[in-house]
Amino acid sequence: MKEEYNERELEDALISQITQFLLELGTGFSYVGRQVHIKVGESDFYIDLLFYHVRLHCYIVVELKTEKFKPEFAGKLNFYVTAVNKNMKMKQDNQTIGILICKDKDDVVAEYALDDMPQPIGIAQYGLTKILREEFKSSLPTIEEIENELSE
Repeated sequence: MKEEYNERELEDALISQITQFLLELGTGFSYVGRQVHIKVGESDFYIDLLFYHVRLHCYIVVELKTEKFKPEFAGKLNFYVTAVNKNMKMKQDNQTIGILICKDKDDVVAEYALDDMPQPIGIAQYGLTKILREEFKSSLPTIEEIENELSE
């Protein structure tokens, strides 16, 4: 990914690597969709990523943020979790879980934001890796080779 990116670009990158992303989440996650539409009252909302966990028997709402955690993000995720519980969850399903994935977070601020939160919500930070797989390194030109080509 480029240096500056928005939430949709982060979502696109994750979805293009959905198998690897599911493996990183752990066993039991089933992909339901992205930008999942949910109507609350007269308003339309879109959940970034929605999963169903086949072992826990519950929905998992994932909200993506490309910036440092802010307390209001927890409120938005709590709203989505409640909406899924009221509009999608069946009697046999367990309570929906919310996961907020941010670029960075202050653990104390996150703890305060979640302290009295009624829903099961977790906050994680992500890091973009700039590691190039070994099999591609040999087929790409070095910086010096590119500079030489451009100077010619």
